[in-house]
Amino acid sequence: MEYRNYNNVVYLRLDRGDEVLSSILSVCEKEGFKSCVFSGIGGCDYAKLGTFRPDQGTYGEYEKQGMLELVSLNGDVKDSDQGPLIHAHACLSFEENGEIKLTGGHLLSLRVLITAEIEIRPVVGGVIKTKPGQIPGPKVWDFE
Repeated sequence: MEYRNYNNVVYLRLDRGDEVLSSILSVCEKEGFKSCVFSGIGGCDYAKLGTFRPDQGTYGEYEKQGMLELVSLNGDVKDSDQGPLIHAHACLSFEENGEIKLTGGHLLSLRVLITAEIEIRPVVGGVIKTKPGQIPGPKVWDFE
């Protein structure tokens, strides 16, 4: 993992074996970012994803392994009484039986195979916290 902070925007490069979400949280802690948004692309070999089930208030989880192109990573980090909370979604492409397919959803874990390039933008002039949403389960932004 290596990163640079240019004018309060962080450019993070992750290397083989790095876990994406924990790396983002580590950079936020080092830089003192209480809340931020991030996006990225890359090449990975393991993903754990979830899909929210509103009727149950839980996430159905599944794993995908192999060569996974990280087509899109988007998310945020929010401040909370329990510490920073990360919320991310990812879209991944992969080859299966000679066809290119896509999978995606709520990102729970992602391991880098080749590299990942992520931009992290802190909230400036305030802090975004979290509060319960209208549906049991997911939390939403709280601007206090």
